[in-house]
Amino acid sequence: IVVGGGPAGSTCAWKLRDAGVDVLVLDRAAFPRTKLCAGWVTPEAMADLELDPGDYPLSLMTFEELHLHWKLFTAKPKSRQHSIRRFEFDDFLLRRAGATVLQHKVRKILRDGDDYIIDGEFRCKYLVGAGGTACPVYRAFFHDINPHSHVLQTATLEEEFAYDWKDPTCHLWFFDGGLPGYAWYVPKANGYINVGLGGMADQLKQRGGSVREHWSKFVGKLKKRGLVDYDQYRPKGYSYFLRDDVDVVSDGNVYIVGDAVGLATRDMCEGIGPAVRSGLYAARAITTGDDYSLTRINKFSGGGYASRLLERQFARAN
Repeated sequence: IVVGGGPAGSTCAWKLRDAGVDVLVLDRAAFPRTKLCAGWVTPEAMADLELDPGDYPLSLMTFEELHLHWKLFTAKPKSRQHSIRRFEFDDFLLRRAGATVLQHKVRKILRDGDDYIIDGEFRCKYLVGAGGTACPVYRAFFHDINPHSHVLQTATLEEEFAYDWKDPTCHLWFFDGGLPGYAWYVPKANGYINVGLGGMADQLKQRGGSVREHWSKFVGKLKKRGLVDYDQYRPKGYSYFLRDDVDVVSDGNVYIVGDAVGLATRDMCEGIGPAVRSGLYAARAITTGDDYSLTRINKFSGGGYASRLLERQFARAN
C-alpha cells in the first residue's frame, strides 16, 4: 500500500506495478485535486519519469533561462526548466501508474506480524508513506526516530489563477525586503500563472515578521513592475521541510518518500525531482531487496552557476 498519490507515491506505485506487484494507493483527496506548488519540473525529473516534454499531453512551458534577482543585482543563467500545473500533472502520473486508487484518509496503522493493517480495513506486506509533510506513515513509524528539523521548516503563501500574462519568463526574488527565502513569478501554459513566496519559518519568527506581511509587499511589487495587475488574491499557505541529514527512511517493510521525509533542495526548494527519485529508490528496494538510501539525492539542485550562487547565499543566510 502506498499512502499518498503525489509524485513520490505515484512514481513508486508505477515502478512497483511495472515489476508485477499488486499496489493499492490511498489518498485523502479525490484526484484531480488542487495542490499548492510553484510547479516547475527539471529535465532530470522528467527523465526519471521517462517523460519527453514534447509528449506530455497537458499544460507545459519550457524556460531556457531563469531571471534571478537580489536587490539591485539580476542574473539570467541558462537553466532549462519546465512549468506544469500540479492539478493536471499529479493526476496524469497517478493514472499512468496503473494502480488501484481509493480515496481514504488514513488514521491508524498497526503492525500484525509481518503485515501492516490500516484502519482495520486494509492489509499489506509493504507500506510506503508518501503523504507529504503530515504523512500518517511518518507520524506512526518515524516521528520519534527521525524528527524533522524546525530550522529547515518553510512557511509559504501562493496562488495559481487564470491570467493573460505578458512576460513568459520565470522570475525569482531572493531575500527581498528581509524575507529569509524567495518569491516567484511562474507563468504557465494555457493562460495560468503561479505567484508566491516562502521563507524559513524559524527565521521569520525570530525577526517578528510573517509571510502575510511579505505577501502584501510582493504583490504590490508585481503590479508596480507591470507583471501582474490583479486585485482578487486569495492566497493559501502550507509548510514543508528542506533537506536535512536523513538517517532513517525505512523500518522493516515501511518506507517514507518525498515530502514525508523532507527532501526539497536547499537552494531552489525543488521538491518534485527529489520526490520522484525517492519513489524510484523505494520501489527498487521493495522489488529487488536493495538497501533504501537517499544519499544519492542531492541537498542542492546543482547544475551550474545559478545553483552555486544560491548555495552560497543560503549558507550566508544561515
